[in-house]
Parts: sequence; C-alpha cells; structure tokens
Amino acid sequence: MPNNPLELLLDNLELRAPLPEVDRQAILALPYALKSLAPGSYAVREGEPPTGCGVLISGFAYRQKLTGDGGRQILSIHIPGEALDFQNIFLNVADHSVQMLTRGHVAIIPRADIQKIVRSNAAISHAILVNILVDASIFREWILNIGRRDAKSRLAHVLCELAVRLDALGLADDMGYHLPMTQAELADALGLTPVHLNRVIRSLEADGLLIRSKRDISFPDWERMRDMGDFNDRYLHLAVQRSSLLLAVGA
Repeated sequence: MPNNPLELLLDNLELRAPLPEVDRQAILALPYALKSLAPGSYAVREGEPPTGCGVLISGFAYRQKLTGDGGRQILSIHIPGEALDFQNIFLNVADHSVQMLTRGHVAIIPRADIQKIVRSNAAISHAILVNILVDASIFREWILNIGRRDAKSRLAHVLCELAVRLDALGLADDMGYHLPMTQAELADALGLTPVHLNRVIRSLEADGLLIRSKRDISFPDWERMRDMGDFNDRYLHLAVQRSSLLLAVGA
C-alpha cells in the first residue's frame, strides 16, 4: 500500500485524464479515513444517503442491484484505485449497492470535500466526469453482453475486460490474473446459473482458450479469446488516454 492511498485514485484518474502537478497534489491532500472491509461488506448500501466516496485501495468490489424477490444482478466489477461512489456525488440517496468481493481496504473521502473540489477545480472535475462517463460506457457494454451474446461469449468478454483493466494498472501478468469471484458471483454477473456457468468454463478450457488453476486464470491464445468474446476494448477508452498522456508529457 502506498504512503498515501489516494495515489492509487490519482493513477486511475490519470489513465484517461492526465492532471497538472498542482491538481495532483490537491487530490492527494483530500482527507480520508481508511477502513478494512470483509468480503460481502457494504461500501455503498441502496436506500441510504451517501456521506462519503470510497476509493478501493486493495481487494475487489462489485456493484449490484436486487429484484423484489432477492435475485441479484452484478452490474460491474471494481479493482484497486477505482472510486466506488462517484455515482452519488450529487445524489441524495443510493439507488444501488456496492459490496466487497474480497477482503480489502477502502479510503473514505467525505462527500462534502469531493463536492467542493469538483465545483472549484476544472481539471479535477473533468477527470472525475470522464471516470463517470467510462463507468456508463462499461454499463452499456455489460447490457449488450447479457442481452445479445451467448453464454460462452459473455464469459469470454468479461474475462477479457478484467484482463485489460488489470493490465492497465500493472495488476496482470501477461493478461493472466487471479479471478476474485466465486462461480456464483460470476454467474450473477453474466445472467447464468452456476451450473450452466461451470459447463461454459469447461468448454473454454476444452477449446484451449482458458487455463485455470483454482482461481488463477490465463489465456493461451489471447486473440482467439478476444474473438470468442466479441471483445473490443474501445468502450474502456484506454487507447484515447494513452495518446493524450503522450501529448501531455511531450513524448
């Protein structure tokens, strides 16, 4: 963990919106309270008024909604460095929940301090807005994934997405990584039953597209895996940020 946990938030924001040094220091100067959360703990709870914005420092989290009879739909997966509640900066009640997938640490920034820096600093406001817009882009892709791709493509797509996002932050090894989800959780992200998901995993393994050792996964043929998942990382908007970053540093 870095000396200042908000360095991880800064790294994440600058994936798509590089900031001048004065604005970097303004983010690092934000007050925060560091909390340790167990698996299943709520970082955001539906129906409650938001009081702070959590930044995931370690571990993994997921955004979810429940049906009236308790059915769960996982809407997105969150990795270290990501803000968990930019969605509610200016909303007075949370309309969904965010829970921990694994044990981890969350830095809670008071909501008033986030609102103040957004209102007073154009560059930081821009970076946070871009972050929220990318979240919306990922939501759109997940709707398409569940609504129009078959089960095998759905799984391949989500596994490819996690590989690219983790790799962008240096958290993947040649696109291989530790999958922080149980099969039940992954099934709820894909709109499948755990039994059906297990069959799909075995099918990808049989096709030579996935190697699995407990929860460590890797892809023997990345291009074939991308094709199976109909995966194009345009919706993550990382290519745009790379070119912008090069321009910003004068490369």
